[in-house]
Amino acid sequence: MENDTAINIFDLSRNLLQKETEIELLQQTFTEIGSELDLDKVFQIVSERARELISADTLLIPLLDDNCITYTYRGGSGENSTEIVGESLPIEFGVCGWVWKHKRPWWQGMLDELSSEEKNRWEKEVGNMILVPLQGKQHFLGGIAGLNKTGGGSFDKKDLNLLQLFASIVSVAIENAMAVKNMEASHRLNEDYRYRLEIVNKQLVESSKELEYLSLFDSVTALPNRTLLYDRLAREISEVERQNSTVGILLIDIDSFKDFNDALGHDRGDDLLNKIARRFEENINNSETLARLGGDEFLVVLPDKNLAQVKQHAEKFISGLKNEFTIGQQNIVVSASIGVALYPDHGDSISQLLSHADLAMHEAKSSKLDVCIYNPENDHSAKSLLAMIADIRNSLERKQFRLHYQPKVDAKSGKVVAVEALGRWTSKRHGEVSPTIFISVLEDNGLIDEYTYWAIETALQQAKEWKEKFGIIRVAVNLSPQTLLHPGFKENIEKIIKSKEDGSLLTFEITENLFLSEFDRLANVLQHVRALNVELSIDDYGTGYSSLSRLRRLPVSELKIDQSFIKAMVDNKDDQVIVHSTIELAHNLGLTVVAEGVETQAALDLLVSLGCDVIQGYLISKPLALSELEAFIDAKHKQLV
Repeated sequence: MENDTAINIFDLSRNLLQKETEIELLQQTFTEIGSELDLDKVFQIVSERARELISADTLLIPLLDDNCITYTYRGGSGENSTEIVGESLPIEFGVCGWVWKHKRPWWQGMLDELSSEEKNRWEKEVGNMILVPLQGKQHFLGGIAGLNKTGGGSFDKKDLNLLQLFASIVSVAIENAMAVKNMEASHRLNEDYRYRLEIVNKQLVESSKELEYLSLFDSVTALPNRTLLYDRLAREISEVERQNSTVGILLIDIDSFKDFNDALGHDRGDDLLNKIARRFEENINNSETLARLGGDEFLVVLPDKNLAQVKQHAEKFISGLKNEFTIGQQNIVVSASIGVALYPDHGDSISQLLSHADLAMHEAKSSKLDVCIYNPENDHSAKSLLAMIADIRNSLERKQFRLHYQPKVDAKSGKVVAVEALGRWTSKRHGEVSPTIFISVLEDNGLIDEYTYWAIETALQQAKEWKEKFGIIRVAVNLSPQTLLHPGFKENIEKIIKSKEDGSLLTFEITENLFLSEFDRLANVLQHVRALNVELSIDDYGTGYSSLSRLRRLPVSELKIDQSFIKAMVDNKDDQVIVHSTIELAHNLGLTVVAEGVETQAALDLLVSLGCDVIQGYLISKPLALSELEAFIDAKHKQLV
């Protein structure tokens, strides 16, 4: 028994040390290449660090040549690398050409997606290899390739995820260094430009370094956060659809955690969460994902497991909490409630699956059970939901939805510069229904497109009337990812926005989760929208995933910092640093910054001092009906005269 405990402690320590080493390695790389413009040194640093990150015998950096028909190994580290670096090959030869063509990473898991003929070819030709794309601001650069896992074995998903994260960040430095070298070669680079480029590059790297990490990992437990979880869950669902398999999820809620927080204080509460996370990690393997959703909730993704196996995993997590935790001088016993759901049996979408796992978790709590599997018969909201769907269909047909408008004001002058259109719906059966509920129903039942086009058309008509009365006041409308990426979106939007003059009255707000969509397709749609003179805004910035390289490639003109950072920033230095870094990052990219959820004068004063451009929140005004908003604008104009 003592030997088993020692082994568990050793494994836990080793896992923690490995995670710390990976994070330190990423940070060290950022520091070294952040201001380095010598291309050969950048390749040397990147190849050495990447090789260490994924434990490869050999690491190579193949880059596409200017002629786009050959690629050259520009950097390398490890066995035989000196013999390979400098060699050029036709683009159709080898994995680099495959990655360039498909814009997807190559690793051993890709073999299962190929035909038998292709699989036989690539198994013989490639061997144990992993290659992820290097995507620059303007075009595809090449890739980072690892050959042969040190000590034997194969590269796994963890290696793939680490190398993709590494590549998305170092591509900026590689592209900058390549640009400098090309300019020097053509004698068009002067010292002033070089100095400015170094400064901007340092600012971007320093500002984005923490944001890049926080956008994917939870700062308290170092586990994947909600954004990275959604990405991995979407990949697992896509994979099991091809294999006709299943994916299980466990939604774990720590019982009475608020009481622990109140008794221990938030710092020790965070320490407890971190120790719970480490203990939970003992029960997952490399193919599974443990994430923190927020607060005291964790979620586990279990691919290729049946319901009985998923339930067994849930019971392991419950058993793992039986031993006490030591926080400070206190020994604490923790319990949890777990909701279980299985894809596709309990939901055919991520949102539905999570919703049903949440219902099962609450059923476990109310029934005093440790684990509860989702049961549709216990979902008491099903009948009322069917009635609500019917009511929503009728309201759409009769145009019974309405828009309220929340003002956005210039941070310094207080002038109303724009408004955000927010849907409202009053049901005869249900009364005033929360937008969160009816928007979710619209999305889940294929009605969101019709609602969105109605909202855009209504907002545009109202903006035209305001133009005559107050001058141009842009109206922001939230776009659902479903609507934006629908094949008929461009055609439908042109029927509403008939001229650039119309487009100049509108802003479309999109969420960061769209960055996880098919990027080239998204970029094409957004370019089309921008050509109509409609402005684009990233809503809830900081809660999703938006890599710097991708953000710079989209025609976005505005960032909206999520209210979760704004509300606590006066008292929370970490949130204040994030807000400050985001404002600097946005301004460096030429973007306007909007702070939403501003509720206190102290928050407003701090935002003004940090250089925020536009303010939105209850301190200025709640969302207003049409007549109330016009009175508000009139009053503001009189104050400014």
